[in-house]
Amino acid sequence: MEAAASRVDPPQSYLIQGRTISMPCIVRDACSATATWLVSSYAAQKLLPGPELEIAEVAPGRGLLSIACIDYRDNDLGDYNEVSIAFFVRERGARRGIPYAGTAFEMMRGHLPTHIIHLPVNQSFGCEAGRTIWGFPKTVDEIEFDTTGERALCTWNRDGHNVLRVSMPIGGARSFPEQTLCTYSYIDGELHKTEFASSADQLGIQLGGADIELGADPIADELRSLGLPKRALMSMWLGKMQGRFDAPKRCSDTT
Repeated sequence: MEAAASRVDPPQSYLIQGRTISMPCIVRDACSATATWLVSSYAAQKLLPGPELEIAEVAPGRGLLSIACIDYRDNDLGDYNEVSIAFFVRERGARRGIPYAGTAFEMMRGHLPTHIIHLPVNQSFGCEAGRTIWGFPKTVDEIEFDTTGERALCTWNRDGHNVLRVSMPIGGARSFPEQTLCTYSYIDGELHKTEFASSADQLGIQLGGADIELGADPIADELRSLGLPKRALMSMWLGKMQGRFDAPKRCSDTT
């Protein structure tokens, strides 16, 4: 009873730069290009900010890194571009299924959580909202995301230096049914969990498919420590995506 009484429901609205953002935060129209790489779980673990999470291994000593480039065209937080660099993770000590194969199956079904280590955007309101509401590691940088050709081309620069350039194929005719996903973040030093739902049309998936170049920047060096640039496992294009983000919940209140 005492544990239940100590739980605090997350706020259902937030005041950001004089604007009220209500939960859930709705994404009405976006497109994204995402690539996934197999990386050293040991090297990836060193990039996590705390001991509460561990890299979910899909093979001995191997975890998964994703880089997603997103154009939010109609979103409660505005119209902006974003780059997400994330690992697939578990809470340390969480129950596991079949080693390795079970982790890969969870990832393919959208049941494996992520933790984002970098999340630059090119708009200050989206940056402040992401940091304040969800504890996401957002920054305001230069992000160009060109989707006018046969390949989506994303260029991320910060502080006058290039971090990366990545391109992936555009096109697909399948639909992506709504899935409820989960990502972890830290707010005031405490681990939180955010659930979000996503669906899409114009889905295309390819083995490999991504070309990536790394620039002269400390974040690019982090990616080099993971073995990039190298061939991606797969790439995915979502031409018309919708979604909604719930308010974050403190993990200690949900266990």
